[in-house]
Amino acid sequence: MGVINYEGEKWAKHRKIINPAFHLEKLKLMLPAFYQSCIDMISQWERLTSENGSCELDVWPYLENMSSKVISRTAFGSSYKEGRRIFELQREQAQLFVKVSQFVYFPGLRFLPTKTHRRMKEIAIEVQDLLMGIINKREKACNGRNDNLLGILMESNSREIMEFGNKKSAGMSIKDVIEECKLFYLVGEETTSVLLVWTMVLLSKYPNWQARAREEVLQVFSKNKLDFDGLNRLKIVTMILNEALRLYPPAASLLRRVHKETKLGNMIIPAGVEIALPIILVHHDYELWGENAKQFNLERFSEGISKATKGQVSFFPFGGGPRICVGQNFALVETKMALSLILQNFSFETSSSYAHAPCSIITLQPQFGAHIILHKI
Repeated sequence: MGVINYEGEKWAKHRKIINPAFHLEKLKLMLPAFYQSCIDMISQWERLTSENGSCELDVWPYLENMSSKVISRTAFGSSYKEGRRIFELQREQAQLFVKVSQFVYFPGLRFLPTKTHRRMKEIAIEVQDLLMGIINKREKACNGRNDNLLGILMESNSREIMEFGNKKSAGMSIKDVIEECKLFYLVGEETTSVLLVWTMVLLSKYPNWQARAREEVLQVFSKNKLDFDGLNRLKIVTMILNEALRLYPPAASLLRRVHKETKLGNMIIPAGVEIALPIILVHHDYELWGENAKQFNLERFSEGISKATKGQVSFFPFGGGPRICVGQNFALVETKMALSLILQNFSFETSSSYAHAPCSIITLQPQFGAHIILHKI
């Protein structure tokens, strides 16, 4: 559960409380955590390439690991070791969810004590206990510093409760906070790692754009430490990420519920109907994107998103409107940081053992990994 699934007043309340955690000023405070997590991965790759100057590896688990560290550090101020168990459980839960969703449904199915259902219940209890422990530790060690997502969330929640008194509807309960924490873990880690892996796959196939992106990064930062203002000046890197998001959006589709009867073109959609928005099909539509819709072409984003979409809602990797993903800037800043550090230190190409097989397990993932040859610069 969490803000991504709520509707009406509950969604509005949770969104209001969560928003402050993702303001740009707060994200700037998290840059050191982004940087440290990325450098840890770069150091691993440097050790692997130290002997011959290059090596072949599946970069996907490294990118997942890096994103996991980022969430542990930025969301809870905890070490990766403390959060690792939660990641393992959340990933297993996602796989079990996909497995269960493929069963033929009949009323009461989810209450049957099957092996899969029992395991899902065990995972839910263990994750809740682990998160409760982190929250309790946070409350006991309260020192006025709110430079992580949980601290900002709890501070914002306290303000909401103080503003509206002890009304039952005021603020979020501990259970609500736990659900939002689970969502941070799952969505935060998945979104960034899948965006990074598809970006690396694309750049390994288009070395000319990889070279241009590296040239831009070195021009802005040289070999110096990265900063927030510099990341915002990376035009080519931004174009690359937009095109990667168009071709391989983290979520293949979105669900939205119609609250009142709505006319859409020649269709009348009754209230209560749930609509699936197939992001990946819209992003690959020839009528919207032209004959090269399925090709990697950065030039389409050379003048920004609005020009590329001609004012239409044809590019929405993070959703759109009031319900646009609250963590969009978080994911993009982290991805720019990681990609820039990779380009500063390595060139890379597709390995002959790479098998292109995107598959949807909550997010769009490389089914057989991302085998790439790294060359130390």
